[in-house]
Formats: sequence, C-alpha cells, structure tokens
Amino acid sequence: MGLLLNVEDTAVTRQTAEALARVGTLAAIRLIALAVAEADDSQGDWLQTGVHDALVGLGGAPDVAAACGKLARDPEEVVRRGAADIAAWADGTRR
Repeated sequence: MGLLLNVEDTAVTRQTAEALARVGTLAAIRLIALAVAEADDSQGDWLQTGVHDALVGLGGAPDVAAACGKLARDPEEVVRRGAADIAAWADGTRR
C-alpha cells in the first residue's frame, strides 16, 4: 500500500499499479482497489494511469475485469467501490 499511495513519487504509484494490474490476480487487484478507495485525486489519477498502461500495453492485463467482477462481491465496501472504479477504467480501454 505504501508504494501504491506514495505521496513523494507519483512514478512509484503508477509503476506499482501497472505491475499489479499486469499480474492480474485477485489479490493484486484487491490491493489496487484498496488504494483507489484511499487515494486522493492526484494519487487516483496515477493509479488509473498505471492500470491503463497495463491494460493497453503489450499483452494487456486480461484478468483485471474478471478480478473486478469477483471483488464486486467482496465483504468490504471500500474494496467493492475501488473495484468498481477499476472496472470502469478497464471498460474505457476497450472502446
């Protein structure tokens, strides 16, 4: 979480979000979702950029949407909210 919400270096935030999105596991996307829920506007923008970079990059990140679908049923409301944002970002890259 410290890397995803780094207040001193936005490149770290972007690169960590991109790396986790590329992994695409439920645990990786859950970390991003938690960060999204806690992020300020600037951090949120860099998290979105990192996820976007993973989705449109070489090979993409095909498991992100599936993980978001599973996280939509997570017991923690903050995770559901963050996953909904990530799902919207993923949907925006398919257009």
